[in-house]
Amino acid sequence: MQTKSNSYHVVALRKLSGLALVAMLAFSGCTTAQMPQSAVQLAPEKTHLEIVSLREGDMLKISFPGSPNLDSAQQIRRDGKITLQLVGDVDAAGLTPDELQQKLIKLYASQITTKEITVVLQTSAFPVFVTGAVVRPGKVLSDHPITALEAIMESGGFIYSTANLKAVKVSRNNNGVMENYTLNLKAVLEGTDKKTFYLKPSDIVFVPERFAVF
Repeated sequence: MQTKSNSYHVVALRKLSGLALVAMLAFSGCTTAQMPQSAVQLAPEKTHLEIVSLREGDMLKISFPGSPNLDSAQQIRRDGKITLQLVGDVDAAGLTPDELQQKLIKLYASQITTKEITVVLQTSAFPVFVTGAVVRPGKVLSDHPITALEAIMESGGFIYSTANLKAVKVSRNNNGVMENYTLNLKAVLEGTDKKTFYLKPSDIVFVPERFAVF
C-alpha cells in the first residue's frame, strides 16, 4: 500500500508540474507578443531636418572639431553650391545633411588630421514663384511662413496701374494634382477681409491685369 500511495503522489506532482510549465509558457508567449508593439511606440521618429534634402537658400553650420579655424556658416546658393576653405565649391543641394557631411569628410581627408566634420541645417528656405503684374516677377525664397500678399511685396509689390488685386490666382501642386485658389487681396489691403492665405513650397502666385479674360 505504501508503494501505491507513493506512486500516486509522484504522478500527481508530475501533472501539477506539467500544468505549471504550460501556464508559464503561455504567459511568456503573451509577453513576447507585446514587446515589438511597445518597442515601435517608444522608438523616436526622425525629425524633418534629419531626413530632408538640402536646397537653395538653406543655411548650414559646418564645424570642424579638430580644426575650428575652418568652421563656417554657409547658405546654399542658387547654383546649389557652397564655398569652403581649402576645397572651394561643393555641391550641396539635393543631399541630406548626413550625406554632405560624409562628402566633406572625404574631400578634407588629406587636409585635416581629425576626420570629424558636422553639418547642421539651421534654417530651411523654400521657394515660391510670383508672376504677372508685379514689379519684379520671379522666385521668392522664404525661411518662414509667408502669405501670398507678403510674397508679392517681396517681388516689389503690385503694378497698381494694371494689376487686378481682386482676382489674384494661386496654383498649387498637391501630390500631382493642381489646385487653384482665387484671392481678393484688395479686400485684405483695405482690412475688410481678415483671412490669411499662407503659401506652400513651389506655389505660383499670379497677379492678373484688369479686364483680362481667364
